[in-house]
Amino acid sequence: MTSSPKDRRYTKEHEWARLGDGEAMVGITDFAQEQLGDLVYFDLPEPGAQVRQHAKLGEVESVKAVSEIYAPLSGEVIEVNQKAMDSPELVNQDPYGEGWLLKVRPADASEMDSLLSAEDYDALVATAEGGQH
Repeated sequence: MTSSPKDRRYTKEHEWARLGDGEAMVGITDFAQEQLGDLVYFDLPEPGAQVRQHAKLGEVESVKAVSEIYAPLSGEVIEVNQKAMDSPELVNQDPYGEGWLLKVRPADASEMDSLLSAEDYDALVATAEGGQH
């Protein structure tokens, strides 16, 4: 198992958020895309939509299943990654880079403090994998 990038925070539902310049970039983790398999479709909110921390913000469809995506932070959606919408496999290839899903203007940036650190998230995933590395 590779370690998760330390420049962001994580949810127990396998989303990540990275703050910068008054906005948060949001995506799903490498573990999530591995579990889902080949991604084929995202249903995400439009810019201007309000999202609430830990509430459903959309869905991801893979060849295996449809899974809900939850908001790591509350705020306003300011951008959706059209490249990921058009080519969902981008999220399989680069979930922490080009495969980000959306950008949110946080209502309360201190919500980041309630999310998991990279170390805590990696420990959660190791437990989910039965401790395999």
